[in-house]
Amino acid sequence: MSTEIQFTNRELDVMAVLWRTEGATVAEVQEQLGDELAYTTVLTILRTLEEKGHVGHTQEGKAYRYRPLVDRELAGASAVRRLIGKMFQGSPELLLTHLVSDRALSKKDLEELRRLVDQRLGKKE
Repeated sequence: MSTEIQFTNRELDVMAVLWRTEGATVAEVQEQLGDELAYTTVLTILRTLEEKGHVGHTQEGKAYRYRPLVDRELAGASAVRRLIGKMFQGSPELLLTHLVSDRALSKKDLEELRRLVDQRLGKKE
């Protein structure tokens, strides 16, 4: 039942723009990426994402407006499963241990993680 959605780093950069904007032209994506990617490179990435079924487009005058077809949360869940499998030997506990050991997390961040775990434990499945 798990659908694996995998993006390269560049594809994920482009998807982040599309999720944030809910749709953009090649030029708009290029502008929001913040680095010097050629228009044709952004176009190639968008076409690849479209071939994979992750984005679709509609025509607006001479330009195409690309929109995400993959939900950000679904893609995130797939990425986390992949991360747990590859980096944490299939153990969500090791991932959580790594997260709470990260000194960059503030007390507020840790309290929010605790709240989320407590909320999850309170649910009957």
